[in-house]
Amino acid sequence: MSHNSSATTLSRPVVSSRTSTGVWWGLLGVVAFSFTVPFTRVAVEGLSPLFIGAGRAVVAAILAALALGLTRQRFPQGIQWVRLTVVAGGIVAGFPLMTTFALASTTASHGAVVIALLPAATATVAVIRGREGPRPLFWVLTAIGVVAALVFALVQSGGFGQLHWADLLLLGAVIAAAIGYAEGGLLARELGPWQTISWALVVASPVMLLLTLLSLGSGAPSATPVQWLSFAYLGVVSMFLGFFAWYHGLAIGPMAQVSQIQLVQPVMTIAWASLLLGESMTWTTAVGGLAVILCAGAAVRVRLNPPSNP
Repeated sequence: MSHNSSATTLSRPVVSSRTSTGVWWGLLGVVAFSFTVPFTRVAVEGLSPLFIGAGRAVVAAILAALALGLTRQRFPQGIQWVRLTVVAGGIVAGFPLMTTFALASTTASHGAVVIALLPAATATVAVIRGREGPRPLFWVLTAIGVVAALVFALVQSGGFGQLHWADLLLLGAVIAAAIGYAEGGLLARELGPWQTISWALVVASPVMLLLTLLSLGSGAPSATPVQWLSFAYLGVVSMFLGFFAWYHGLAIGPMAQVSQIQLVQPVMTIAWASLLLGESMTWTTAVGGLAVILCAGAAVRVRLNPPSNP
């Protein structure tokens, strides 16, 4: 597809090529996302997981449609619609729904450590999507990171053979988000950062609206003001505004380098869970989190630092 067929043809690139700028935009997005798991944990105490996972996307889709309409954005073209569907399946439907159902039965700290695999997973998908060839050590360290996360989940669940279904949902959420991040980062170079998440939300809105209505089958939701405020944050910031910064950073890229910023997200999330929810910082959480973060960080750094030519 040529640049002339982009939905937002401009006289200059949509984003700049300065990596340092991309890193700072990525950090802003990560700060916004770091509250997602604790606030989801608060919201599920009074609202159903299906209502939270789907309803937050409906809230964000309304904001997205207004933003696209008021700024008179041109429609995506051709294959861009298919790619938007991939983004929507990953970060509008897959990640929110799976993490919400998982956090209905596990702690925010536990969820944060498993989700720490996301930077390496995003880098992996970016490598595959960009048809690049990293050193074998990259794949070795990525595999070690997966094993570290699984061992942590098994220890927290009580031993081998007792892996909780919530851990499988969290790992599935990581895969979904990695695909959505990588494809969205590429698409943001064509459509623009906020336009990409906005169109993805619009694409997913019919399905998410249907799921929201289904969640209301047992009656209107009833929650405390704090739980509703948590839900509002998930819809407005986690599902919408946070992606403005995150996709802008990924679009500037390189995606693997910007994705390293996500390594601080589990640390922030565990800190917020301790401060806001009173969750204890056990040694298994600390050791498991450190192992996963180190493995993910090493994998991404191998991707970014290939051996020099003699």
